[in-house]
Amino acid sequence: MSVQRSHLQVIAAIDFFCGSGGLTRGLMDAGIRVIAGFDIDRRCRCTYEKNNHPARFYAKDVRALTKKDLAPLIKGIPRLDLLFAGCAPCQSFSQQRKAETPRPDATLLVAFARLVEAFKPGQVLVENVPGLTRVAGFSAYRRFIRVLESLGYLFAEGTLDAKYFGVPQTRRRYVLIAMRKEQPTLPERITGVRGQPFATVRDALSHYPPIAAGERHTRIPNHVAASISEKNLLRLRHTPHDGGDRRSWPDELTLNCHRNNNTGHTDVYGRMAWDSPAPTLTGRCHSISNGRYGHPSQDRAISLREAASLQTFRDDYIFYGSNKNVALQIGNSVPVRLAELLGRHILSLSAT
Repeated sequence: MSVQRSHLQVIAAIDFFCGSGGLTRGLMDAGIRVIAGFDIDRRCRCTYEKNNHPARFYAKDVRALTKKDLAPLIKGIPRLDLLFAGCAPCQSFSQQRKAETPRPDATLLVAFARLVEAFKPGQVLVENVPGLTRVAGFSAYRRFIRVLESLGYLFAEGTLDAKYFGVPQTRRRYVLIAMRKEQPTLPERITGVRGQPFATVRDALSHYPPIAAGERHTRIPNHVAASISEKNLLRLRHTPHDGGDRRSWPDELTLNCHRNNNTGHTDVYGRMAWDSPAPTLTGRCHSISNGRYGHPSQDRAISLREAASLQTFRDDYIFYGSNKNVALQIGNSVPVRLAELLGRHILSLSAT
């Protein structure tokens, strides 16, 4: 029998592997009270705390967290009203990873499982790359699922693409929602179905004033574009606007690695298309040589501010740090809009 709970019930959350706070911001926008975020990268502290008050940032390796560390933060909160969210760094499970040796961060999901086992929160949220579930053997994923099952959690899992949830970006992510007293579901798509258009690059970028490569806008925080070499600038000038790529370059501009019929990926040095969702952003989304991160019409890579907008951060969400680190903060984030919809969905499930 399900436990009846008030629709005014407030869920409190802890965001593990919080980074710069994309998931935290989305959960807070949904009405969930985020108490704290934990991340080993202390460079995220300023961005996290200045944009997500009163949530506190704790620079600590989740593998080193103990019950004693967390107990004071959640004192007095009923376990059924507690959400543990874990979006562990995904390099270990990414399709782009080629090395066969295991990475240390492959154990992060197991560390998160240990905390779930210790506190038994009413709700658990996991977000990662789809490759998480395809690792062979007794993987971190399978160990995590075994812990959930041993504790009596019910869960729903699957791959969601952020573009179907109002995010102007193609971004496929594995999502799991687990609950102790209810059978959860995953949220339904809201865009790209039943006539609802996808959010596009134009929706996210068109309101920003033009800047040149290497320029920083004086009034708009984080609206700064990476410098590029004269040769790469020439390549961009030969790349057609609105989705063009390097196949339009004259032969003398072609990179050696793309000669001799070795076409390879055409996304690198390519431009985004105005009226489509952006490609998946990474921690190098400010560099034209690392993906289709060229501006649709200006001769530069997208700015950090534009990248943040494609991740659905509001313009008043300011990032702090070097340009390189800010790009990592943005590219590694959970899109805020997707996080908000996940939060609202969890609240609706918890209210039944």
